[in-house]
Amino acid sequence: MTLREPAARHFFITGTDTGVGKTRIAAGLCAAFAGAGKRVAGMKPVASGCAPTADGLRSEDALALMRAMTVQADYADVNPYAFEPAIAPHIAAAEAGRAIDFALLDRCHERLARGSDVLIVEGAGGWLAPLDARRSFADLAVHWRLEVVLVVGLRLGCLNHALLTVEAILRRGLRLAGWVGNGIDPAFERPAENVRTLHAAIPAPCLGGFPYAPDADVSDTANKLRLP
Repeated sequence: MTLREPAARHFFITGTDTGVGKTRIAAGLCAAFAGAGKRVAGMKPVASGCAPTADGLRSEDALALMRAMTVQADYADVNPYAFEPAIAPHIAAAEAGRAIDFALLDRCHERLARGSDVLIVEGAGGWLAPLDARRSFADLAVHWRLEVVLVVGLRLGCLNHALLTVEAILRRGLRLAGWVGNGIDPAFERPAENVRTLHAAIPAPCLGGFPYAPDADVSDTANKLRLP
């Protein structure tokens, strides 16, 4: 009798907004799964705010994923669409005269998935951030049937933002694998009380909670995350 290989797991890292720490958690999950002996790949399908380099536009988010993952991959597969202006990706794509081609994303996704046990896909902005006039990152997560990890930016208003996002994820029929509370406002009042409310209201496990730390180390984040 031949033992079956365990199924690969593919996750989509979304957030309650832009700038809530998705890359910190995505890279941390890459490192945590790698530490558990898994072959890990990361992907940032579409990124704006990229920096010009001798090799072309580069996203710091995508580079952070590449530093944390263990599967060797071309930058073009990790970040197929890179745009320079730090604006909404669909606006950046339109200004660059480029359409987001799901078939191209599929090919990059397939190459990354082929050699990995775990694939971490990081979105941009929030759950419904548009990719074009018809589709959003939520549509991409559904298209690839990804398990979702929600990063909640801990600041005033986070309860409403988190619960709206959870409702939208579940309405799409995807599994919410877990959520992470990430401090983004050092002046946020009653953080413990807000986190207790999130624990009670979100029907998924909390994978970790992090204080405000803009220069957090990836390995430290990985060590404090619970794997979904």
